[in-house]
Order: sequence, then structure tokens, then C-alpha cells
Amino acid sequence: MNASNTLYIFDIDGTLTDSIPTYLKVITKVLGDIGLHTIDTDYDNYLHHTDRYALEYNYERNFGKKAPDSLRYELDTLLETELRKHDPVIEIPGARELLLNLQHKEIPFAYGTGAFPKATAIKMNDANIPFIPEVLATSITSVSRVGFVKEAIQKSKEYYQRDFNKIIAVGDGLWDLKAAQELKIDFLGVGLKNKEMMLQHGCTDWVEDFKSYTI
Repeated sequence: MNASNTLYIFDIDGTLTDSIPTYLKVITKVLGDIGLHTIDTDYDNYLHHTDRYALEYNYERNFGKKAPDSLRYELDTLLETELRKHDPVIEIPGARELLLNLQHKEIPFAYGTGAFPKATAIKMNDANIPFIPEVLATSITSVSRVGFVKEAIQKSKEYYQRDFNKIIAVGDGLWDLKAAQELKIDFLGVGLKNKEMMLQHGCTDWVEDFKSYTI
């Protein structure tokens, strides 16, 4: 198979950047800053592991009504501002080298993340990982992972000007695997935290980090 017709779609937090502990503090702080005083911080058990779901779910818990559409864009800016107050995040070992290698071999890649875009750009720049905003899809446009992974695929077709024979989603969580299974695309699991759970749910390709992964 022609590798240039293969598309990699990377989750970011916990997959490319070692940012989850910092980012959970950031989003909890910002949700409180906009007036959500009762916040469910059991993020691992959310229906969707996305900023948009965290906002909409907790807003409804606090106020008994849906969050205004404009609030997600306000939250995007507030998350960016708050994240800048923290130490820079670092890469998951081997992530930068892998994406540089993909670029060198002209193999397309994109990003599908549950985070909002402005904070995502900071994390990628902090970790010095190749970042192409044109193929970034986030939860600001879709509350579900399936939705923004589909958006990343469409953006990639337009940006790279081609269709893809093979699409590989790359992620560190069960939610990443389930989205790939629903979309009927391949999946590469990363990291130790959710390894056993992913393997139990049908993950067949897994690496501890990207230092042990070859294209």
C-alpha cells in the first residue's frame, strides 16, 4: 500500500503531549471562573471526554438549562489564558520524532482532540511537536469524538488533496478506540494507563510510547 495514501489521526492529550494532569486542573479552574460552582471532576467517567461536554454537562447541572453556544468560544479563550500560567507541557516520548519522520516521508497526519483549539496550540508548541492547524479538529465543533475524528478526515482530504486507502487513529484511551471502531478505521493504542482496558475491548496494536514505534 502506498504510504502517502495512509492517514494518521492523532489524539493529543496523553497521546502526543504529557498534559492530562495539568489540563484537568486548568479546565476545572476555568469552569469555576465562569460560575459553575458544582463541578463533576470524575472526568474519566464522562460520557464524552471533551471540553465541550465538560462545559455543557456541568452548565446544565448548575443551571438546569443548556449552555449558550457562544460560551464554548469564551471558554476556549479562558483555557488558553489559564494554561499559559502553568509550566510548559512536554511530549510523550518519541512523539516529535515520529511526526517529523511522517513529514519527511510525506505521510499525511491530522489531529482529533477533545480539547479546545487555543489551548491545544499552546500544548503542541510547548512540546515542540509539528503542528498543522489546517488539519486540527476539536470538540469546539463536535461534542463527540466520532464527530471530530470525521471532521479531521474531511479536513485532511482537502488539505492533502487526496483520498485515503487506510486511516489509523492513534490514542491513549478507550474512548479513542471506541471511536475508531465505530468509524471502522484502524487503531494504534499508546501508553500504559489504559493498556489492559484497550486490549480487552479489541485493540490489537499497542505501543508503550512512540520510541518503540516504527512506520
